[in-house]
Amino acid sequence: MDSTLRQLAAYAAVARAASFTAAAARLQVSQSSLSRAVADLERHVGAQLLERDTRNVQLTPAGVEALRIAEQIVDAHHSGMKELARFLEGESGSVAVATLPSVAALLLPRVISDFRARWPAVGFQIMDGLEAAVLGRVLSGEADFAITTGEQSARLEHRPLVRDRFVAVVPREHALAQREGLTWEDLAREPFLAIGRESSVRRLTDAAFAQVEARATPAAEAGNVATVGGLVAAGLGVTALPALVLPLLGAGPVVHVPLSGPVVNRRLNIAQRAGRPVPMAARRFLETLSEHRARGAELPSGVSWAD
Repeated sequence: MDSTLRQLAAYAAVARAASFTAAAARLQVSQSSLSRAVADLERHVGAQLLERDTRNVQLTPAGVEALRIAEQIVDAHHSGMKELARFLEGESGSVAVATLPSVAALLLPRVISDFRARWPAVGFQIMDGLEAAVLGRVLSGEADFAITTGEQSARLEHRPLVRDRFVAVVPREHALAQREGLTWEDLAREPFLAIGRESSVRRLTDAAFAQVEARATPAAEAGNVATVGGLVAAGLGVTALPALVLPLLGAGPVVHVPLSGPVVNRRLNIAQRAGRPVPMAARRFLETLSEHRARGAELPSGVSWAD
């Protein structure tokens, strides 16, 4: 049987104190139990570690080396348990967030900054991607939680976080750029530049066109918001995007016009795997996010905290 941590700690205490009596008092154990633990260790290693007489305890050469190793093991154990306690209290470790690129770039940074001011030892892993990939990371356990679109399911729990309204994005020199507001039917009459079908944005724009029974066959599709923005800036068509993604378009010559008929909002939720508790650090980050929501922290134009 391997030497136990109790045996090593007992031996180290006796060796440092050079006394069974003093070590027993410090550890608050009986002298007989301490003597048995040291004797068991000596039997296990097959060497005498201490020379005892009625008054003194002296270390043998093997005992000196055993003390060095015992202290390393005991100290490593204490250090590891302290680190585990810090992790369990949410003071260390890492928060793994799966989210959409717009959330990662524009919503999370300020919350992370506030969180890190309180818990600087906690790291972050931000996994941005499209809706299906983001939700998949939560279901697989790779991410602690997600901030994304998507509906309630048996495997996921959703809590509303923010919503952002769709606006029309048109070239600056386009006739529609002079209008105070546009409808989805207005956009359907123009070459429409669509986000790829894997995006939640595409699902919502398709639903809006279907609601007004308008045909909007895309003149072009691209998977990246910045690419679509570049196509609009080049005068190749128009598009519709939720407000939170607009800063990702860059500074191209485009205009954002309010869009109605119908008004379409994209709702972003906090998604967690049903029945699975998140680590304390992630829980504290979600609490920090809730604090931002409770005090009505400022959000980009067109974005609001959801009910």
